[in-house]
Amino acid sequence: MSKMTMSQKILAAHAHLDEVFAGQLIEADLDLVLGNDITSPVAIAELNKFSKKGVFDKDKIALVPDHFVPNKDIKSAENCKCVREFAIKNKITNYFEVGKMGIEHALLPEQGLTVAGDLIIGADSHTCTYGALGAFSTGIGSTDMAAGMATGKAWFKVPSAIKFNIVGKPSKWVSGKDVILHIIGMIGVDGALYKSMEFVGEGIRNLSMDDRFTIANMAIEAGGKNGIFPVDDIALAYMKEHAPGKKITVYEADEDAEYDEEYTIDLSTLKPTVAFPHLPENTHTFDDIENIKIDQVVIGSCTNGRIDDLRIAAEVLTDHHVAEGVRCIVIPATQKIYLEAMEEGLIKTFIEAGAIVSTPTCGPCLGGYMGVLASKERCVSTTNRNFVGRMGAIDSEIYLASPAVAAASAVTGKLSQPSELGL
Repeated sequence: MSKMTMSQKILAAHAHLDEVFAGQLIEADLDLVLGNDITSPVAIAELNKFSKKGVFDKDKIALVPDHFVPNKDIKSAENCKCVREFAIKNKITNYFEVGKMGIEHALLPEQGLTVAGDLIIGADSHTCTYGALGAFSTGIGSTDMAAGMATGKAWFKVPSAIKFNIVGKPSKWVSGKDVILHIIGMIGVDGALYKSMEFVGEGIRNLSMDDRFTIANMAIEAGGKNGIFPVDDIALAYMKEHAPGKKITVYEADEDAEYDEEYTIDLSTLKPTVAFPHLPENTHTFDDIENIKIDQVVIGSCTNGRIDDLRIAAEVLTDHHVAEGVRCIVIPATQKIYLEAMEEGLIKTFIEAGAIVSTPTCGPCLGGYMGVLASKERCVSTTNRNFVGRMGAIDSEIYLASPAVAAASAVTGKLSQPSELGL
């Protein structure tokens, strides 16, 4: 009798096995292979060495130039040219460049390319985002991406799992970002090393799809192989809207599925949470935060550039202004989100508040462009990593926070929460 987790059931189905167990090596069929402008050129170079030419299925590969796009220099332009030519040569259906593009992990669910029950690999560590929809998705290296594009298969070591029982309802300014930062602070950056982080419980209904994408996105920051949510009415409604007619397979963990550890997270007790330099596990709430002056705020990324995030930031910035000496950069994650934000008047709010709004890009998150930090500068960012030198100078500092905290900090010029603005 099987005792499989949700993730293990998806892997078993794609390996054509009745059951799998933690630690087992399997070869499984892929539903989607993803690459971006940094990782795809490496994969394409590897693919060109194979005796097998071409790709396994032009509809099951997604290429999204998003890191240095629009191109910031000759090297990034050459990388994008390489990806573009490969996409044209192989007639890749899901190739998204300037004008159609967005940040990969916001774009693919929006385009209906990721649904429940899928097995997805991507040459980007935050590919684990799609677990929010009940898919098994995980980041891989460029060589594995090359093999996946050629064969439609990948090798996996079946992960064991940690169960997170989510209960309660979050208070006004607490979002998915606070939930996952709280969890990483609790278990550490290697607390879920090569394990599935499986989120269950009645509290999930109080988390929007955008909250869930944020939580699944940062599973890797706890070392997780993947993060995954059960498929409820909210997830089904999202997929019905974005992937109409696409085959959805809902998997549920066995009642006696085995977990290495179990934690209960009561959303009603959580407070706005910030990860201090230089690790996502270095978390603090405002009970112990002193006067920390900042130079820059970034609201965006594959973690927090979705429409809910922009709405929250705009709500905080309405009738307020970015502090003198602070740069506030807002980046909608896709063209569609950008348009929505414009139609709702959010872009106007940002600009009137003294922020700037950029075309979709990953730019500042990895110290690429659109907000690189100088020596000793401090940034409050809604991105997912605050490692040494991640956003620029090695002696700069990054504070990871929710859009609400980031927007409030932009107004006060120091690390702040919305309640300090009387909100």
